[in-house]
Amino acid sequence: MSSVHLLPIKTAALIFPLLALVLFLPAAVVTYRRHGIMSSWRTLSFYSFLFYSLTAFFMTLIPLPSQAVDVCAKYPKMAHPALTPGNTFGDIWKEAGGEVSFGALVLHNPAVWQATLNVALLVPLGMYLRYHFKRGFLTAAAIGFGVSLFFELTQYTGVWGLYECPYRLADVDDLITNTCGAMLGWWLAGPVTRLLPTLDSIDDEALAKRPVPLGRRLVALLVDLCVLPFAMLFCGLVFALLGVGPLTGQLLTLLVYFVLLPWAFGGTPGKKLLLLNLVGPDDERPAPWRLLVRAMLLGIAVVPLVLMLMSGVLAALSLPGAILASGANALISQPGELLGALASLPKSLLLGFLVVAAGALLVVIFWVALWRHPKHYGVHELLSGVHNKALPHKRARRAEPPAEEPTASASAE
Repeated sequence: MSSVHLLPIKTAALIFPLLALVLFLPAAVVTYRRHGIMSSWRTLSFYSFLFYSLTAFFMTLIPLPSQAVDVCAKYPKMAHPALTPGNTFGDIWKEAGGEVSFGALVLHNPAVWQATLNVALLVPLGMYLRYHFKRGFLTAAAIGFGVSLFFELTQYTGVWGLYECPYRLADVDDLITNTCGAMLGWWLAGPVTRLLPTLDSIDDEALAKRPVPLGRRLVALLVDLCVLPFAMLFCGLVFALLGVGPLTGQLLTLLVYFVLLPWAFGGTPGKKLLLLNLVGPDDERPAPWRLLVRAMLLGIAVVPLVLMLMSGVLAALSLPGAILASGANALISQPGELLGALASLPKSLLLGFLVVAAGALLVVIFWVALWRHPKHYGVHELLSGVHNKALPHKRARRAEPPAEEPTASASAE
């Protein structure tokens, strides 16, 4: 494979981790709401589709011309798109130089290989549409056409105005071959998917073992941690207008968010978004004191973790990389000197360090105990008696019960 074709793949590999991180939370929310679980096979399928989509898009753009290049002068022919279907056959004949042989017309013909690559570009799209998204043939063809049209318009507009003139030719034959590739991929996915278990069957098997996956609860907690700062800001302004002090206002906000809302509506915003309800030992609405105990114990485990993560991020952003690297090397190669330096610190700083270390140890114990419990129950759930109950996910609600056979008396009527 030439460096021209490797460059888009390398670029996609560099950007993919950041894009995957940014899309993790919304993708997890959508997946849990639709299927109730984020199985490893479905996750692998989704992120491989994401990487493929990124690579296919870059295949139509990269390499990009330098900003110093006069694109209009260097690529004047690209300003006129090829709108006549079938130009590819003329290109094949021209590349063959009039020679009628398999080598000239096919094997060593650049135009044939270019058309083959155009077909292959969207073959995986058709396969994903059939296996992962469960779309029909006509839908796959329409989506393939739409994706190809987006690629061609991106080329024709100079990456939507990024360049004054296009540097790649928008060709109607590319539109045809790309669409055929998506259709071919959908057809090829038939025998392939028959060898693989369906994603729904994998999800149902996992849900039968654990109706409330730990990942679903953690995503709900992450959503709450994202929403909570805005809730505290809004409620803080309201409480300030009412003459309530800042600390009291923050405590009241936490009380409303983690106790009053779950008691009134069955869960926090994160829980409701992930289709989870908080219930008591009898699977009914829990008493407020149980929710308070749960919130306090969960806070003991979560707050130190959040503070440590925030401190680590701030330190990484504020300190040069060389200082961080030297500190890490000192921690690994000279632990004795590091402990000696800590012992020489003032008592107040040493006490603060010990408190942070104790908090970190407490967090580790909490999460290890939660992971080792058969139902992944944490201390906050065991002592409060409050646990999560899953509501029907979208796919389960959409499934209708089988129709009952009419009885003889009903048929007679």
